[in-house]
Amino acid sequence: MEDNSEHELILPPISDSDNICLPLSVNAVAKYWNIDLPMTEANKIASKYAGMNGSILIEGINLAERHGLSSLILHSSITELKQVIDMGIPPIVILPGLHDVVQHASIISGYDDKEKTIFHYVPEQKPSDEGIQVGVIPEKRFEKLWSEDGYLMVLLGPTDIISTLKSDENKTKSNRLCFESERLAIQKQTQETINSLEKAIQLNPDNSTALCLLGGVLNEQNNSECVSYYEKSLEKNANCYLAFRGLGNFYLKNQQFDKSEKNYTHAIEINENRFGPIYKNRGYVRQQQNKMDEAKHDYQDYIKFTPTAKDRGMIERALNEM
Repeated sequence: MEDNSEHELILPPISDSDNICLPLSVNAVAKYWNIDLPMTEANKIASKYAGMNGSILIEGINLAERHGLSSLILHSSITELKQVIDMGIPPIVILPGLHDVVQHASIISGYDDKEKTIFHYVPEQKPSDEGIQVGVIPEKRFEKLWSEDGYLMVLLGPTDIISTLKSDENKTKSNRLCFESERLAIQKQTQETINSLEKAIQLNPDNSTALCLLGGVLNEQNNSECVSYYEKSLEKNANCYLAFRGLGNFYLKNQQFDKSEKNYTHAIEINENRFGPIYKNRGYVRQQQNKMDEAKHDYQDYIKFTPTAKDRGMIERALNEM
């Protein structure tokens, strides 16, 4: 009988004091490899993003690389995920968020082929308050969630181990540029962000993540070219939640309410509890189309899926008047 324990990696617990400004996932993986990333350096990096909620994954990756680790960023698969776990490498995967968080990075610490389950790393300070972020999840559900962001996987480890992994250099460079471009976007370097994503697409025209991100940057400028990039992203990954959401947002801004509703609905069909604010947007769109009962249900779902929304009181008052 197969011993499933050999498919589980033991990662160190992370406390709040260990994770003031570092991406939790990067910090935990570094400690797994017996590398303590310096808080002084991490704090200096974090000071560049004052007022931002959360940390920048690529900054954590760069920090880990400066202190002896190598990295690969891949569009992967369940099979490859299991292979790297069996090599002793804890993969970081990009998964859907909850409430008003669009996505998050999570460490996968193992799997059980007999039970068909995937194990999530559980940090010491968060027992079980975030659903999919912790514990054990059925493999099929995990794969569906992972597919929404293109099966993105970040591997960090010693160079002699990471160098043994086969990868397409153009594709890994393209993926890294996606992470770099997100940092540039946060820094409000719009043209540099566009240049980075265009280069990512040149390196790998099939990169659904790069296509979707470029669509997002153009959408913020209300540039109608965003539509073609979102649509190309969906051609490469039909489960790309963020592309459907982006299309919904673009058409909402341009008062094409029927198209906006259609795309928001596609996103919700992919994952109904990924991002609570999408219900507020669809509720508004339906209200503009005089679909009052459906709008009311959407506003109720907005409160349900975004329990800490700052405008909760205003929405509740509006519901009472509908």
